[in-house]
Amino acid sequence: MLGTSPYYTADHEAFRDQLRRFVAKEITPFADRWDEAGEFPRELYKKAADIGLLQLNFPESHGGIAADRFYAIIAGQELARAGSGGVAASLMSHTIGCPPIAKLGSQYLKDKVLPGVLSGEKISALAITEPGGGSDVANLKTTAKLDDDHYVVRGEKTFITSGMRADYYTVAVRTGDAGMGGISLLLIERDAPGFTRTPLKKMGWWASDTATLHFDDCRVPAENLIGPENRGFMGIMLNFNDERLGLSAGAIGFARVAYEDALDYAKQRETFGKPLIRHQVIRHKLVDMAQRIEASQAFLERIAWALDNGENPVAELCMLKNQATQTMAFCASEAVQIFGGAGFMRGLRVERIYREVKVNTIGGGAEEIMKDLASRQLGW
Repeated sequence: MLGTSPYYTADHEAFRDQLRRFVAKEITPFADRWDEAGEFPRELYKKAADIGLLQLNFPESHGGIAADRFYAIIAGQELARAGSGGVAASLMSHTIGCPPIAKLGSQYLKDKVLPGVLSGEKISALAITEPGGGSDVANLKTTAKLDDDHYVVRGEKTFITSGMRADYYTVAVRTGDAGMGGISLLLIERDAPGFTRTPLKKMGWWASDTATLHFDDCRVPAENLIGPENRGFMGIMLNFNDERLGLSAGAIGFARVAYEDALDYAKQRETFGKPLIRHQVIRHKLVDMAQRIEASQAFLERIAWALDNGENPVAELCMLKNQATQTMAFCASEAVQIFGGAGFMRGLRVERIYREVKVNTIGGGAEEIMKDLASRQLGW
């Protein structure tokens, strides 16, 4: 609704325009069909790479494109315009799977993984969460024991985005003693012996393949260790800032889509002899939605600026994620309410967004964990 922003240059806006056209042509017309099918064509990765979407903020030496975090905000929010969190989640799963390789991996691993993923030919996933715990990373149970020139991995990971069809998995394992000091990261390839996957059905994100991963004496070459042994916890933590920023951007993007669709519908739908929007209660709902979206967007952009300028606002990032997902929840609920019975029918963007609210409030750190972490970061 507001005009020119101080955070976005002409180059940012050119990228936004290009990505908006891409989403309108390549995703939005098919989003409902892909949701019902539970997957989207693998060719979409290549198409996304062709417009520079997959390469953002990865090393130019391996096919990446130097970019500030406002490009990432644009990416998350323009993808949200399709109203399909499942497509966005799997299409961009490399943004959590590949950063540890780019930042900590050996030259061998960078050369092996990054060019193929950034060109859209390969798919990358991150595997941290286990059946017995999510954000409690320091207590993960999956083990990796060195046996000559291989690690032998035993354990399970679950709720893994792109879990079924990824080619490369960045997996957190325990190589040392209990606690955060005994965790390492391994690159595990889909055809590794002893590695199997089971698909999961979900409340939302239907178009995203999600899986439980099983490692039964899975043998992984020792050269696939990402960074130093027993130093993987820091690599995981390095991921969280941008993951939470991206989740927040997407949540606000979905909130804006819900608001825009509700506004359009309220202008067209007539009740009791006048357009729905002429009823004061509906106008108040729309203003409440817009108010939350604009406040959340301002918070998001301030945090992105801080990160780009070398700050590490962990507490604020946690609060931002909660603010963004609460805004999404509010706007999705109000949008469906404005649509009435039509909003309960499959095939509408507001219906998909409504049933995908909860994965956003849980993924990347549940709301309760975000509050606790923020309070501890603030010294309370």
